[in-house]
Amino acid sequence: MINPGLVKFIKEARRRGFSDPEIRAPLEKQGWADDEIDKAFLSVKSKGKIPIHISIDENVYKLIEKRAKRNLLSLEEQIQDIIRRSAVTGKGKLANPEKIDDLLVSIFSRKRR
Repeated sequence: MINPGLVKFIKEARRRGFSDPEIRAPLEKQGWADDEIDKAFLSVKSKGKIPIHISIDENVYKLIEKRAKRNLLSLEEQIQDIIRRSAVTGKGKLANPEKIDDLLVSIFSRKRR
């Protein structure tokens, strides 16, 4: 049986941005069995998600953080929502690849169409 506390620890550590090796090391140090750790990691395996890392201005961070609180989302969930909405809005607009910069500006623009 999978230990729910271990699963919760792994989910929280991932949410905070730790990589799997960074999560595994302290668990092994605390004496957790490798098979228990493996089972817990398998149970929380990310479903088709690809991690990305971005750098943003502090002011932008504060704005996104404020929006996340207003929407009752975590910062990560808010950023995912922004990217998902931008991708859906821009779907099918790649007909003219020469103007990719204009497309990206229009996708991330706040101007209503």
